[in-house]
Amino acid sequence: MTPARKDTAFIPAQRLAQGAFLTQAEPDCAGYRGSAYRLAPDAFARNFAPELREMARAYFEGLYGIAWHQHVAHGLSSQAACINFLMPLATRPDWLSRLVGYALEIAPPIMLPVEPGPGGTPWYVGFEWIGKADYLNEWPAGKPATRGANATSTDAIVRFEHDGRIETLLIEWKYSESYGAPVDAKGTEKRRARYQHLAFAPRGPLRADLGLTLDDFFWEPFYQMLRQMMLARRMEDAHEADTARVRVLHLSPAGNRDLHKVTAPRLRETGGVGHLDAYTAFQACLAPPADGVARFIPRTIEAVFAPLLQQAAGERWARYLIDRYSFATQPG
Repeated sequence: MTPARKDTAFIPAQRLAQGAFLTQAEPDCAGYRGSAYRLAPDAFARNFAPELREMARAYFEGLYGIAWHQHVAHGLSSQAACINFLMPLATRPDWLSRLVGYALEIAPPIMLPVEPGPGGTPWYVGFEWIGKADYLNEWPAGKPATRGANATSTDAIVRFEHDGRIETLLIEWKYSESYGAPVDAKGTEKRRARYQHLAFAPRGPLRADLGLTLDDFFWEPFYQMLRQMMLARRMEDAHEADTARVRVLHLSPAGNRDLHKVTAPRLRETGGVGHLDAYTAFQACLAPPADGVARFIPRTIEAVFAPLLQQAAGERWARYLIDRYSFATQPG
């Protein structure tokens, strides 16, 4: 089967776009090591919208001890982009409600607080969520894990009420990522010990009738998507924060076709179908939920944000996104 077409135009275009933006917006710290789209590591907060810089550090470092990603000072950082897009909505549940409605194709729901933000203000978006318990046997013995490091996490989390049901939406954010190689084989035995009994139905999210093994998912992005789906399943089974349903929303740019490559050999032919798209292949591996509502939702950033940015174009937070990430304004 011919693999998905390799499209490399998106990432070089974004390097140019981010380099041009940062050179103009942050001229004193852009151009680290000769790359216009990189900031000096100690200036990583300048990768966020100006009104978010102190807030982000207070939330990540002061309140919750959340780890920063290694490349958060890079103009194409997914963590920085996620913060720029979602943190402005943490205290704006009205706009956040519209966003969730677009993402899930439902009427705008009632948003519920996730946790306190800086100053004790209720925040309707949380970041680097790992769950409230060691659902996947990953935390250090006797103490909680560090959010964003050495444990399965999603970039963000929101909670809402819809049709009389409290739901949780775990959000994974991608920007310029692409994958190809399998995960490091050195950790295989530990992965099997942790996840073998949590991956397949009836306890886990994967179908058990396809002849697949856990090892077949040890290729990115499938390994990450599986762990996030296991986390969602365990959170749902535990009714974390009174949640009746937990879903994973996977957001990525429409132009990043490299992200759709089916890297795991066995997953290219799941269900007797030849798959050329990573998300289609992964969805074919998931057990159908009892209530018929899909728990894994891949959407493009453009499809979710373009209508919101059009409506909010007069808002300061929206103008920053439009100016910096113009691709997100294109419906798709």
